[in-house]
Amino acid sequence: MQTPWYKQFWPWFLIFLPMCAVVGSFVTLGIFTKNSVDLVSEDYYKEGKGINVDLTKIHVAKGFQLKASVISTTQGISFSFDKGKLPIYPALKATFTHRTLPDRDFERTITSDANGQYRLNLDTPLQGPWFIKLEPHNKEWLIQGKVTFPTQTATVLLD
Repeated sequence: MQTPWYKQFWPWFLIFLPMCAVVGSFVTLGIFTKNSVDLVSEDYYKEGKGINVDLTKIHVAKGFQLKASVISTTQGISFSFDKGKLPIYPALKATFTHRTLPDRDFERTITSDANGQYRLNLDTPLQGPWFIKLEPHNKEWLIQGKVTFPTQTATVLLD
């Protein structure tokens, strides 16, 4: 007497393989919906035109002979700023942009001490690669660069 199909090994084995693919697909879909990454800009044309404006601001910073470097501290981040031909150390708008996580981007206004040291205190230390822009309130010039945090040595922001 032959046993019924549901008591045999091979039908369950053949059903199990496609079911693994279906369950894996739903798990992958769930992971991607919870952790979406915005790599594509919605207004790429406008941002492309803005690159030329940034290049002009970078040339102005070179004309003023401005230089800046960044280092991690236990309290946050410290910037060394060489004011070059500027008469004073200006208040700076520091913009931090993460490569793939736009919800972590932030801006802070920072002021210096008499030696050109700018300090930014943070609640949680930064981790990973960040793009940093430094510019004054009148947006006349721009210094920018990529920094991977935490950093124990000073990283020069290239203008």
